Amino acid sequence: MDNEINSFPQVLTIAGTDSGGGAGIMADLKTFQARHVFGTAVVVAVTAQNTLGVQNSFMLPKAMIDDQFAALADDLHIRACKTGMLGDAQHVRWVVANLKKYNWGPVIVDPVMVAKGGAVLLDPDAIQTVQQQLLPLATLITPNLPEAEQLTNQKITTQKDIQQAAHQLQELGAQNVLIKGGHHLAQQVQDYVLLADGSDFWLEAPRVDTNRTHGTGDTLSACIVAELAQGHDLTTAIRCGKQYVTAAIKHTIQVGHGHGPLNHWAGQKEGLTHAEI
Repeated sequence: MDNEINSFPQVLTIAGTDSGGGAGIMADLKTFQARHVFGTAVVVAVTAQNTLGVQNSFMLPKAMIDDQFAALADDLHIRACKTGMLGDAQHVRWVVANLKKYNWGPVIVDPVMVAKGGAVLLDPDAIQTVQQQLLPLATLITPNLPEAEQLTNQKITTQKDIQQAAHQLQELGAQNVLIKGGHHLAQQVQDYVLLADGSDFWLEAPRVDTNRTHGTGDTLSACIVAELAQGHDLTTAIRCGKQYVTAAIKHTIQVGHGHGPLNHWAGQKEGLTHAEI
């Protein structure tokens, strides 16, 4: 019986809540459940938001954040974790300190900066802290194009620009880089992956004409975390994440009046398995 204690894959999201249920910790936990891992959370911020935007937010104090980390460490066996909305430089530093304190496997950094509705989720003065302190801890960083531009301080318009930005993010400390291309308006959505060994590849999927994309980045990074916790290699995890998000956008659900959420059980509808990835 002792060998079975904590044997089930357990993962962690370190981020903010979304009262509308479409993004942040809520999207992460739905993804974890759909990908058959046990999800836990360290809440850094609480937001009042819906599909129309973010109406208010509250950053939690250091003691509460530290206590959440400690509570998990005392009882659970986290195999992989991810960061999302961290809010400001101070909270980035607190999260970094805890990630250094506890060894919880691969760290996926989703550098959330702006919500779909335009609300700023990371203070501009915190970008340098992310660059200097969080990126060196990242097994994988998953920025979209605007986030990659902010982190590298360069305009990204071409495939060559994307590749250069990925190399620059590696130079800042991230071992592996996934730059999401959803903000380009081409018919094919192209994501670029640069691995620690220098190999790279592109992922493509047909663009779906919908505004039901709230929580896309959270969902992608959460799926990757889930696959890593189950023992899959990073390339397999990334490819699974891409397929899962594509299915979750394709099989839309009608919730809210603005940027609607993804369909987190769409993978079951398409019967996605690792053997098909």
